[in-house]
Amino acid sequence: MPEAARSGVEAAFAAPGGTSWNRVAPELDWYRRLVVLAALVPAAVVGGTVIWVWSGWGWALAWVVLCVLGMAAGWVAAEPARRSWGYAEGRTDLYLTYGVVVRQLVVVPYGRMQVVDVTSNLLEQALGIATVQVRTAATTAATRIPGMPLDDAVELRDRLAARSETFSTGL
Repeated sequence: MPEAARSGVEAAFAAPGGTSWNRVAPELDWYRRLVVLAALVPAAVVGGTVIWVWSGWGWALAWVVLCVLGMAAGWVAAEPARRSWGYAEGRTDLYLTYGVVVRQLVVVPYGRMQVVDVTSNLLEQALGIATVQVRTAATTAATRIPGMPLDDAVELRDRLAARSETFSTGL
């Protein structure tokens, strides 16, 4: 990519003035890798067995190879996907950026936040991470920050909830 185009993209997705992106925990890589393995290992075994019974070993082998390639792709893609996530707390807004192929920058005004919650499923709990979700009145504006260390997620939830009350714009 030409340097001018790269700098334009970087400028478009830069953290707001006076802030920097806070990144999510590296444990998110392991979370995503384990989820991919948990889905594709049984798919390879069960699907391969069913295909072998119905169509023979050639198609079953092709299915298993396809599943293994999917596992490898998920394993490799976990890190760039995690590194793409960042959030910043501006003076009046929460900024969130993410995406490898399609980058996004989301700006959520504190005054529009209605619900801020922290969730952590069993695997996330085992890895010590959680997801912070911010909901607004607009159904399309639900924002989440996955892979945060649990203590950081709780602190962010409390800060955002306090700021949402301070900046409340009413509906």
